[in-house]
Amino acid sequence: MNSRRIAAYTSAALLVALAAGCKKTSDNKLNYAAAINTYYQAHPACLWSDEKKFPVQADTSDADKTANYDALVDQGLLVRTTGEKKVFIVASKQVNNYDLSDKGRSAWTADPAQPGYGNFCYGHRKVSTIDTATPASDQPGATTQVSYHYSFSDAPAWAAAPETQTAYPNIRANLSGPMTDNATLTNTANGWALTSAPHASNHGPVSNADADIVH
Repeated sequence: MNSRRIAAYTSAALLVALAAGCKKTSDNKLNYAAAINTYYQAHPACLWSDEKKFPVQADTSDADKTANYDALVDQGLLVRTTGEKKVFIVASKQVNNYDLSDKGRSAWTADPAQPGYGNFCYGHRKVSTIDTATPASDQPGATTQVSYHYSFSDAPAWAAAPETQTAYPNIRANLSGPMTDNATLTNTANGWALTSAPHASNHGPVSNADADIVH
């Protein structure tokens, strides 16, 4: 076999190998990472576990709640006014009223299922490494459980601000560096897709001061 024919066969074999590696249904780490990234591109990390509707009131004596909202006032996302709220006919208490600012409206992610409700979202998971994966195949219906490292991308300045991260500890945790999680992926006719996504193990209990993934 002459050198030209050898080169032709070699090139053809390389093309076949590359095509197989690029197939979305191939069981490889590139496709696993792409499936996870695609899922979280549509499921950003947001400030609150449940969507909120503004304006809201907070009793000035409730330091935890006002501190959380005041951190967003500091970043220009909310505006604050003071007022009184009647408790009984002859009594009242001081309250802070919080509403979206112009900057806040531009950063607001509206909930299409609940008019008037929404959230402040601050980034998307991006896989840095696929660490382990259970055996799978390139056939539709095949599943694999993967462990992976990820970080967050696209974080806006307000989320990186110390005041925000003090008020919302999960933002600080999420943006501090690579973290780990697990996921179940299923092979479909259109390629691998994430079908089970538990909360990351390093997320603490969700509270008013915690950020969470919107599902």
